[in-house]
Amino acid sequence: MIFEHENVISLKDFEKEDIEFILEEASKLEDVAKSKEKSRELEGKILGLLFYEPSTRTRLSFETSMKRLGGDCIELGDAAHSSVSKGESLADTAKMFESYCDAIVIRHNLEGVSRFLSDIVDVPIINAGDGAGQHPTQTLLDLYTIKKHFGKIDGLKIALLGDLKYGRTVHSLAYALGMYDVEMSFVSPDELKMPKETLHDLEESNIKYNQTNSLKDVIDDVDVLYVTRIQKERFPDVEEYERIKGAYLINKDLLEGKDLIVMHPLPRVDEISYDVDDTKYNKYFEQAANAIPVRMAILKNVITHRFE
Repeated sequence: MIFEHENVISLKDFEKEDIEFILEEASKLEDVAKSKEKSRELEGKILGLLFYEPSTRTRLSFETSMKRLGGDCIELGDAAHSSVSKGESLADTAKMFESYCDAIVIRHNLEGVSRFLSDIVDVPIINAGDGAGQHPTQTLLDLYTIKKHFGKIDGLKIALLGDLKYGRTVHSLAYALGMYDVEMSFVSPDELKMPKETLHDLEESNIKYNQTNSLKDVIDDVDVLYVTRIQKERFPDVEEYERIKGAYLINKDLLEGKDLIVMHPLPRVDEISYDVDDTKYNKYFEQAANAIPVRMAILKNVITHRFE
């Protein structure tokens, strides 16, 4: 199979076969990701990092992935210290990056930005998070983590917990899981339910799901508990955030005796207690490490496809 996507913008653009291809490619790159082997597959290629929102894991893992493959990176840096502060438009900045690099990774606070850029530049666009929209590469590393642990994805029971309204990671993950034979549960405060658009799309594809605001309804019967933080920066009303924050707390006592793994896209705030870190349930740090082989697989195939 050949990966034929020129851009990585939304999991809605993918088929199950595309996902499985990237997961398989990532498994082949594990030794390179861990510096046990060297690769020069992208030598001479440059990746542009266009981040308008704060990022730690996503930005650093893309940079690491590119360098592990023998390539290099340029980045916008702090927008306040670039021509953005002089009023330069996103489109003009992207066109400038197009001249300097072979692919662009974009993170922005506005939903739909990556799709917009893919229409105006001729290098691949990879969406690293667009507002409360999508985060497709995070989902691919999430699926890689699940499959690596269980040896499969089909047949699992998976609960998505927390901020499902503004959480772009769970939006992408819900679409991707809909391609598999899984039981999905959405657990959130009433104010932070999964967007109606996402639910409608799942229903149109005859994908079943359960909704609840009670963690007790699912905690005893899931294989994966995918936790997200309540995102203060997405709330238009700070008082609403203050009222909802801390709605769920995952701690060691709650998990005792359960047969599940806990995942989280990070950063966490107060939703997972530190006493979970040294337990068998913790998969969130391994999840973050899995970003390297998965994003290596994405970069290798997207950039290589451009030059074929």
